[in-house]
Amino acid sequence: MRRARTAAPAVTGAVAGAAAARAAYAGLRRRAPGGTERWARTNHRGEPVTLLEGPAAAAGAIAAALAVPGLTARTRAALTLAAAGAAGFGCYDDLAGSGKSRGFRGHLTALAHGEVTSGMVKLAGIGATGAAASALLGGPAVDKVINTGLVAGSANLLNLFDLRPGRASKVTLAWAALLAAGSPAAGRARGQAARSAAAAAAGPALALLPEDLGERAMLGDAGANALGALLGAAVAAGLPRSARLAVLAGVVGLTAASEKVSFTKVIARTPALNKLDMLGRRPPARPAPAPAGPVPAEPSGAEPSGAELSGAELSGAETSAAEAAAVANAETGPIPVVDPARPTAVP
Repeated sequence: MRRARTAAPAVTGAVAGAAAARAAYAGLRRRAPGGTERWARTNHRGEPVTLLEGPAAAAGAIAAALAVPGLTARTRAALTLAAAGAAGFGCYDDLAGSGKSRGFRGHLTALAHGEVTSGMVKLAGIGATGAAASALLGGPAVDKVINTGLVAGSANLLNLFDLRPGRASKVTLAWAALLAAGSPAAGRARGQAARSAAAAAAGPALALLPEDLGERAMLGDAGANALGALLGAAVAAGLPRSARLAVLAGVVGLTAASEKVSFTKVIARTPALNKLDMLGRRPPARPAPAPAGPVPAEPSGAEPSGAELSGAELSGAETSAAEAAAVANAETGPIPVVDPARPTAVP
């Protein structure tokens, strides 16, 4: 009975978030701001997808943060601000991003030459709203610094997984489940805040997962940044300092690794991860047949950073398991690799 009472607020938040996300998605599909073409992208199959899943997921997450019972006013405001700020700046990058600069290095290089990219605006904006959310949560200065890093870093990290159908949503669900399982050790009040905030992110992700897996829609920056920021705020609101430091170290480590390592290649080479990644997805696109003539050599150059690969700017840095096999077989003949990267509108 006690366990059911403890779980009730989180369940309420998840259901409220899921219902709000589905309602928002239906409304946005009927009347997309600026027209449907503004939100349209083409995926690796050459098929149209819409970015409207992202604003819908963000709307569901914000509604859940506002509706879930059992939170203090300051915690509720912090969760709402974290999700709304990340969604707003992510949406700006979705629509205004040019794709000229990629990753932290690309944005900093552009800034050094006097160009402020949409990605740099997003990074600064999410950092600022993360700091404001951390101030609302309160605590000593060191906790505010840690919590700011958790909110902003988690928003960016989840976006790194939004390169295949359903992947970012699955990561959201796994993260929320781990947070709910580990929250009892944080104490009753903090544990409840962590479970409720995690449920607020999980509900919209689960509700819109069929659209993502069906390759009809994608989270984009607006959705992935919002859900990631909310998960980071859940950690900040619900776990003790030692646990928050451990999570922050993981976030920073994975983000740094993404600059050098392709998450998709690692997943494809790990059977258990690849099985989970492909769960519910359509089969990968088949490589194109070999042309009759010789294949021109690819221009040399460094692989783009994985930190913010997205949209049409994605190149060969991300390949599926099937395409990786095609590359391995290329020793017997010149088989071109079709870039399957799934667009997200992040530069």
